[in-house]
Amino acid sequence: MENIVGKIKKYLERLDKGERLEAVRADFVRELGGVDASEIMAAEEELLKAGTPLNKVQRLCDVHAALFKGKISKEERMKTSEALAGIEGHPLNTFMKENLKLRELIEECKKEPEKIQSVREIAIHYAKKGDLIYPLLDVKYNISGPSAVMWTTDVDIRNGINRLCKAEKKDENWKEDVGKLLTMLDDMIYKEENILFPNCAVNFSEEDWQNIYMDSKDYDVCFGVENATWDGVKKVKEKVAIEGDIIKINGGTLSLNQLEAMLNTIPLEITFVDEDNINRYFNEGHKVFKRSMTAIGREVFSCHPPKVSIMVRRIIDEFRNGSLDSMPVWMEKAGRTMLVTYMAVRDENDGYIGTLELVQDMEFAKEYFKQN
Repeated sequence: MENIVGKIKKYLERLDKGERLEAVRADFVRELGGVDASEIMAAEEELLKAGTPLNKVQRLCDVHAALFKGKISKEERMKTSEALAGIEGHPLNTFMKENLKLRELIEECKKEPEKIQSVREIAIHYAKKGDLIYPLLDVKYNISGPSAVMWTTDVDIRNGINRLCKAEKKDENWKEDVGKLLTMLDDMIYKEENILFPNCAVNFSEEDWQNIYMDSKDYDVCFGVENATWDGVKKVKEKVAIEGDIIKINGGTLSLNQLEAMLNTIPLEITFVDEDNINRYFNEGHKVFKRSMTAIGREVFSCHPPKVSIMVRRIIDEFRNGSLDSMPVWMEKAGRTMLVTYMAVRDENDGYIGTLELVQDMEFAKEYFKQN
């Protein structure tokens, strides 16, 4: 490893002295062509830990992109493809499909630079990497290179696309900049498929991949590549557990004190009515819509005057039969603009289990928009 690190330092010094990137690349490929991608990545880790500035290591990525394009054998690529992306619906299967579509768009943009707008959705692809992959590699597996180096390049690419799309003057210099950005996009595809993804494959556990699969559903579709169903996935869902005052639920673990304080801190008046129309909970604090402890355990309809009770009953009936999921109601109360939102609460099987009433004082928003 020390030998590889020493050689890499030599190439960084040549770049620092202003030597042309193409010349350094050629020598890099010739001297380190037989070195596995993971060894190069490990060497970068050593450099970062030793204090080498991030921007220098980032330049090294530009140097070795050519190496990985030309030196990874067909057999290795096939093995990686089968292991990482051969499973329909697996997160890497989706990432690879997005890259395949991006390659097509890159070729179109090379012919017609004005179509650069078409690659803007790469921001979704990069956001998934930034949220779901880089931190996991860094924190859980102590592989910080990608999060430090590739993540920075992702941001540079995204910013570059935005700048080019907003440019009013699309002259020859603009087209040249488009060409450079397309090269960066192309290089990143190779870095992902030949460095990042293989390292994820050998480190991430099955549970890691299942969590990434579930979390990926929260992101917009990228380049028209829908998130296919991963048939082999087991929904990662832990049973709710209570040990003493510790409550463990799917979103994390909280003490009873933390949970109660959090609910009371949320700037909303919260009321929960169960599936039998019984008031079960409201948070504490100042309320414009007053709530009394005597209301807990009573039917919700008894808490409203007849005319309002009819409306509440209709809304809950529609929640129950599935024809309605939410109902916002704007009103003036005590001289203030209020938003009352009624929401159907459903379980994982989409069964109705109650109604949530959220009351929010919107006076702050009204004042903000008046001033701005």
